[in-house]
Amino acid sequence: HVFVVCLRPAKIREKTRTLGSRRLRPEAQAKREQSDNMAGRLIRPPYVDPTTSICYDTDNPEYEGWLTKQSMWLKDWRRRYFILKGSKLFFAKLPHSAPHGMIDLAQCTTVKSADLKSHKRNSFEVSTPEVTYLLYADSEKEKDDWIGNVGRAIVRCSSTYQRDHSRGYEGGGGGAAAAGAHGGREGDDYDDDSVYSNDSNNPYFN
Repeated sequence: HVFVVCLRPAKIREKTRTLGSRRLRPEAQAKREQSDNMAGRLIRPPYVDPTTSICYDTDNPEYEGWLTKQSMWLKDWRRRYFILKGSKLFFAKLPHSAPHGMIDLAQCTTVKSADLKSHKRNSFEVSTPEVTYLLYADSEKEKDDWIGNVGRAIVRCSSTYQRDHSRGYEGGGGGAAAAGAHGGREGDDYDDDSVYSNDSNNPYFN
């Protein structure tokens, strides 16, 4: 009896890799690894409003970082990780944990320095008609960055409301008035950067 043994050529064996019971070619293995890496990326859980049960996405924020916040009831200071996204300012205990609180910047009227009020360096306040939140940053630069970013978010909310409200008037008279308030430029073609600038005439920074 003659037994014939067929051996797989070495060059062909080198072109495959074993993953469990499956053999993947190098290009397929690379795609699999890329997919695994994407799946393993840390994604921050959403904030769930305890009153309305609405979920707010907090991933890919516009600005984020550590701040120390004064608690509303005990008035002690607690370090929290803040996430600014759109018109919402969320805060959590850790960078990638689910936020447990939210400040709706659409309801806020001012953001300004508050060193004297808080008796803390690098502090600022974010105010609504009913509540004032006191916070402080680790440095003066971070404080200025937070005031700038939060202030622009507040102004964007106000500008959006004013534009939508003016367009609701019959005959479009309100729209013309709104354009005049921005130097005569019509509609959404004007540059909002001047509105967001941190100057003494802007009520959101005073």
